[in-house]
Amino acid sequence: MAQEESTTDDGVVTGAGGAPTGGGSTAGASAGGGPTGAGPTGGALTAGGLRGGAPTGGGGAPADGVGASVDADPTDSMGGGELPPAPQELNDLRALKALAQPRRQQMLQHLTAHGPATSATLARALGLNTGATSYHLRELARYGFVEETPGSGHGRERWWRLVPGDRRFPPRSGQSAEMRLVMDELNHHAYAADLELFEQLQRETGGAEAGEWADAFPYSRGTMRLTAPELREFFEEYIALLNRYKRSDADTPTGARTVLTRFLAFPAPAPAPAPAPAPEPVPAHDEPAADAADNRKETETS
Repeated sequence: MAQEESTTDDGVVTGAGGAPTGGGSTAGASAGGGPTGAGPTGGALTAGGLRGGAPTGGGGAPADGVGASVDADPTDSMGGGELPPAPQELNDLRALKALAQPRRQQMLQHLTAHGPATSATLARALGLNTGATSYHLRELARYGFVEETPGSGHGRERWWRLVPGDRRFPPRSGQSAEMRLVMDELNHHAYAADLELFEQLQRETGGAEAGEWADAFPYSRGTMRLTAPELREFFEEYIALLNRYKRSDADTPTGARTVLTRFLAFPAPAPAPAPAPAPEPVPAHDEPAADAADNRKETETS
């Protein structure tokens, strides 16, 4: 499917495969990617936030490097009268290492997109054995990222879902060297998986059978000139916008689908300093004498 793209006067590029994402200076963002992270009713991802209901990045959101995620089970959304979850900082290195495991990221991605699942369901979907998925689920539950769904089991089946919350990473300036390594690895794999899934879904959702959802891939790339406090405020307003669109199952209209969101903002590279001017060559000590001799020759008469 061809992706429509437009550029506004201030240099913002937007595209939606048929529907623009909005005017004005937006902060280089893309929406509609893959099931990872922090977001409205389906646990979609925010700037450097959770992917698949689990954090994936700590340096992309506000200027101090805090990543955030407002994740939720797509079948258990926040009601209109409830307050958004209070932010929770993830500063436990063990929890971050647990999230950085690639198989767990895939499992969280699946839970984000499809809701509660058993270890057997996840094993079939990801090509793993149930022993491995059961172990990874227990590890994720240990750090509060997933939980058993009460009352949904049939016999010995255990169903698991994401634990909703607004999880945030420590500012990058406050991370230890080891934590930065973990965060960098986690971000690298998460961003790559998001882009791969976005492209895959675009290819698979291009036919007439997709109806109006064939155009449901808005994105925006732009620039703004902000101070660090203004960027933090911008990010918090984005999180508030996600929370404003969260609603209970009873309030969700027919035809609504889980939409996955991503937010990424970062300062542009500082301009390179202008090169220093090359020093003028210093004449050798004997050059003046040579010049005088040449002058004498030029004035000699024949």
